[in-house]
Amino acid sequence: MEKLKIVPVHIGIIMDGNGRWAEKRNLPRILGHKEGIEAVRRVVKLAVKYGIKYLSLFSFSTENWKRPKEEIEFLFSLMEENLRKEGENLNKNNVRVRFSGRKWQLPKNLYEIMDYVEKLTEKNTGLNLIFAINYGGRAEIIDAFKEIIKKGYKEEDIKEDLIKEFLYLPDIPEPDLIIRTSGEKRISNFLLWQCAYSEFYFSKVLWPDFNEDEFLKALIDYQKRKRKFGSVK
Repeated sequence: MEKLKIVPVHIGIIMDGNGRWAEKRNLPRILGHKEGIEAVRRVVKLAVKYGIKYLSLFSFSTENWKRPKEEIEFLFSLMEENLRKEGENLNKNNVRVRFSGRKWQLPKNLYEIMDYVEKLTEKNTGLNLIFAINYGGRAEIIDAFKEIIKKGYKEEDIKEDLIKEFLYLPDIPEPDLIIRTSGEKRISNFLLWQCAYSEFYFSKVLWPDFNEDEFLKALIDYQKRKRKFGSVK
């Protein structure tokens, strides 16, 4: 395997393919989501191993409310159960856990465990692990502008830096690399403002099968990119 010369500071992942993974095996879709949690554990360990500073995982979008009620309830209970179980372990491993999205619209039990884990790990200095839950890029921009209006800013005040200040997690650097699994080639409303100059890598592998080999393929592909940010090098 080719040696890594440079790694992204911030990786975002659109974790796609849990349902299809299950369907291919004639299993209920919910078992695909369970297997997807194992892939999350693998990728968190890999991010630490390869020195990634920020890892953002698209866990539940504002559009996912259109799914069957039973699937949504299972997803939330799975998130709650695993956050409760893994929170202490992540804290011991110096991982800081944060959440992005319209958290206030989530079930009370899930919101409370998210708040607990966020406070538990807030002083950790290792990997910043961000779960985007009830997140949508358009919703984030709308919410930012609502706050800007509430604060009484004038038209001449509206600049990129001001808008960024009102995003959900304004201190997080923009993603250098966004990975999407399952072979689909779209960003599905993920980090719309932040991904203006992100590099993209599309893996054909379904999320539950995403492993170190696939992760490395994305990192190796990334280091071959020439990032110019609109200028000339």
